Amino acid sequence: MTSVVSTTVTQSNSHDASAVRLTGVTKNFRQGRATVQALDGVSLTADVGEFVCIVGASGCGKSTLLSLVAGLEQPSSGEVLSGNRRPALMFQEPALFPWLTAARNIEVPMRARGVPKRQRRERVAELLSTVRLSEFADARPHQLSGGMRQRVALARALAQDADTLLMDEPFGALDALTRDHLHGELERIVAECGLTVLFVTHNVAEAVRLGDRVVLLSSRPGRVITEVAVPIERPRRSNTVEVAELATLITDRLQAAEDLDGRH
Repeated sequence: MTSVVSTTVTQSNSHDASAVRLTGVTKNFRQGRATVQALDGVSLTADVGEFVCIVGASGCGKSTLLSLVAGLEQPSSGEVLSGNRRPALMFQEPALFPWLTAARNIEVPMRARGVPKRQRRERVAELLSTVRLSEFADARPHQLSGGMRQRVALARALAQDADTLLMDEPFGALDALTRDHLHGELERIVAECGLTVLFVTHNVAEAVRLGDRVVLLSSRPGRVITEVAVPIERPRRSNTVEVAELATLITDRLQAAEDLDGRH
């Protein structure tokens, strides 16, 4: 390993407001004899309590970026700082254990950490209340709707004592009405719990609906094209003129960058 490679999850400056900071991060993967570059010199931050959405075409390295922040991958070069943050990763599929109830699924990470039984039960009850599923504690995944299963997955992430949520298109497989409802639920939970969020999506309107800031990535290898602050007051709705206009502006910028890349 060369000297330019930095390890992830290093101590951040106590005076730095950033919960997550990536500096010049490049990530390469080996595929047989070839090397595939997923990210190229990516620099971005997420401040404590900030909701940052990352938008880009499929295959641009969005999921790889989250894996780096979670510590599941190491950068080929550059630096990923997350100090003493406690990240939890959520995927598009809830990946619940089908033989366990909602309560037992939420309990899994606490059992793994050796949390005493009484404390586990108390915390599970709190989290079920937070995601508004208290009456479904004993239901198994097949008895829950898609949106409810994702709320169980969110509660399970919070059960890891997480203060940073890394969300990889968690609502992409849901219908529009369910997705809109969960947008409001997520916004409420993030505010109540004081969470920092990195939220990956290819849906620009969703990014504007949820984010304090939207980061645009180019096609592979992923590079930061630009960042756009979202000045729209909360609570927001996906079908408002303000959200639609800013989503159109961001889409146009993303398309212009793609067209420019295509000419080189």
